[in-house]
Amino acid sequence: MSELHFYTHPMSRGRIARWMLEELGEPYETHFVAYGPEMKSDTYRRINPMGKVPAIRHGETIVTECAAICAYLADAFPAAGLAPQPRQRGDYYRWMFFVAGPLEAASTNRSLKVEVPLDLKGMVGYGSFETVMDTLEIALTDREFVAGDRFSAADVYVGAHIGWGLQFGSVERRPVFETYFAGLSARPAYQRARRLDDTAAAEMQKTPS
Repeated sequence: MSELHFYTHPMSRGRIARWMLEELGEPYETHFVAYGPEMKSDTYRRINPMGKVPAIRHGETIVTECAAICAYLADAFPAAGLAPQPRQRGDYYRWMFFVAGPLEAASTNRSLKVEVPLDLKGMVGYGSFETVMDTLEIALTDREFVAGDRFSAADVYVGAHIGWGLQFGSVERRPVFETYFAGLSARPAYQRARRLDDTAAAEMQKTPS
């Protein structure tokens, strides 16, 4: 039995963590958690008091939040080579948490049609959606990977958000973003993760006999 446990729903941000787990190449056990009462149950809240997925349990350690899961797994399994050396982690941390902060907030507000008054933009960490898009484009221009010359956990997190955003319109369809995600989505681990979650989602949607 693996000591690495993955709690998810196939139609959730758990897809990010699934991709990261597949990049590791380590055995793990998947626990699907249904939306509604199961996800909000006392049993699952002992894993994540927020009653949300994804989460991982590695031995006695529990980690929630996709960015934290990606960073933790990269450190916990160094043989996979998914984190740069400590002195080379500036871009790695910078862009992973830029996506977790400004991009997540800006794209969510845009999807909800939240308009920040001009005189209050200074209170919003991301400034404007356009500024976030321009900054992300600068980060990825003429680069195959976001944090150096090798694929890393930052590419899992940044790439997953860009791929999701391009699909659902929460990220602008710019050539730089499309080129970046096209390279990442061709990775075998990404393809495996997608098949696993697509298959699980299809099974969940079947009408009970």
